[in-house]
Amino acid sequence: MSKPRILVARAIFPDIVDRLRQHFDVEDNPDDVIWTPQELAARLADKDGVLTTGSQRIDAALLSAAPRLKVCANMAVGYNNFDVDAMTAAGVLGTNTPDVLTETTADFGFALLMATARRMTESEHYLRAGKWTKWSYDMFAGSDIHGSTLGIIGMGRIGQGVAKRGAHGFGMKVVYHNRSRLSAELEAECKATYVGKDELLRTADHVVLVVPYTPASHHTIGAAELALMKPTATLVNIARGGIVDDAALAVALRERRIAAAGLDVFEGEPSVHPDLLTVPNVVLTPHIASATVPTRRAMANLAADNLIAFFDGRGPLTPVNQPSTLR
Repeated sequence: MSKPRILVARAIFPDIVDRLRQHFDVEDNPDDVIWTPQELAARLADKDGVLTTGSQRIDAALLSAAPRLKVCANMAVGYNNFDVDAMTAAGVLGTNTPDVLTETTADFGFALLMATARRMTESEHYLRAGKWTKWSYDMFAGSDIHGSTLGIIGMGRIGQGVAKRGAHGFGMKVVYHNRSRLSAELEAECKATYVGKDELLRTADHVVLVVPYTPASHHTIGAAELALMKPTATLVNIARGGIVDDAALAVALRERRIAAAGLDVFEGEPSVHPDLLTVPNVVLTPHIASATVPTRRAMANLAADNLIAFFDGRGPLTPVNQPSTLR
């Protein structure tokens, strides 16, 4: 009996590809070529499954060109690269990698908050440019983290992780906004208070975004929301590009309507809005919040586990949709 055929769409750890070869006929991409949608569709035409990252769009057009495709295992917790409705209608299952990156991403979110509040990027550029010649009382004076108010929009696993770091580690007052309120037990664990979005924006000293991207969450933070924030406040986005209107943010930063921002994700990434590259009061990182070796290995292994479990009949471990019938 022949093995199912799968595609590993981006380069991943070689030993995990070898593990997949024990179960599947694997085509991989060790050179990490970024295929066009047409090239991806051509490679999937004879495949039963695919291990994707956030850079491969799975939509109706691709599904029609890949009639054998049954399962798409995303090596990410987010899956806005999946047209879930189209996949469900076509009988194609999607999976993601929740939980395994929660703590690592929360670590990075808090690190980005600290770097933003304490103006680390600005000061490093200043030093490297040879401009540091003397001490002055207000040189790169930023804002305190300890004892300040942390506002979190999106209080899932990662948001809760950021909240706990702020409340328990830095004595921060934590307020949050979410589609639904947490249980009293979880609020107590996070020392967090539920508030409306506008109140959060008006009162928080540091705002962290951790919401999934959907059409409804597009530009959750735009010019109107930025106008509500304190001029001393900071904004951190570790969610997804498109949650923030990057053009409006660049204007707010340039005009000092808010103090600073820290961004790990961008609209249209890997492209970055050019205006963000010209303002000094922003920390920019290339979508690396989950980038530790143990966490990236755990993500790749969970994506592999989902493919293996699907084809051996156990069913996927972390599905994101439930087609009524499968291909």
